[in-house]
Amino acid sequence: MLEAIRKVSPKARFYQASTAELFGSTGGAQRNETTAFYPKSPYAVAKLYAHWITVNYRQVYGMHANCGILFNHESPLRGEEFVTRKITAAAARIKKGLLDKVAVGNLDARRDWGYAKEYVEAMWLMLQQPKADDYILATGKTHTVREFIEAAFAAAGLKLKWKGKGLAEKGLDAKTGKTLVEVSKEFYRPAEVDLLVGDASKARTKLGWTPKTEFASLVALMVDAEFKRLEKKKVNL
Repeated sequence: MLEAIRKVSPKARFYQASTAELFGSTGGAQRNETTAFYPKSPYAVAKLYAHWITVNYRQVYGMHANCGILFNHESPLRGEEFVTRKITAAAARIKKGLLDKVAVGNLDARRDWGYAKEYVEAMWLMLQQPKADDYILATGKTHTVREFIEAAFAAAGLKLKWKGKGLAEKGLDAKTGKTLVEVSKEFYRPAEVDLLVGDASKARTKLGWTPKTEFASLVALMVDAEFKRLEKKKVNL
């Protein structure tokens, strides 16, 4: 695509969707645009190539080619194959009596979760700048998968309490004691990155961008969207 732009429309502005997975395991500190990359999955390795080829075309050919290194960004449009949407969908279905329980992987993995709508606004801002560059987009705050589950079930009107450890840990309905969440080895990643948190200072300074939606509000709006989907399905039956 970059080569096609260079030959046909060299003044076009290009955005490359890079990912925080580029960093892999580089310690617990916030990652910024100068942090070294250490990808740990085939996906991250492929994304690293796309990132560097974009940087190369910008430097060699002077193209307006930007890289947005985005930390986890969520919305109700997220596919159910991703853990966040899997959790919000399950919380709504369990509340409605359409599902008994949900199985997840590593409860203690920490991620920097933001609202996708706001991240897309930042992408647009990158393309409005006089010069192309690379930008981290992140909230700078982390939460565990466990916290995401608790927030989702709370938004659905269900309070959880945890029992057990490791693969034997379960999330129980605080009122009934019924198991609503289980841990399964099936959903553990072979090369899990336990912690990812970003420093978006450059985006704040140069783009005037800052994330606005707090974690609990993000999870709640995703759960609310799940209830609306269920109501729509009910009406269409």
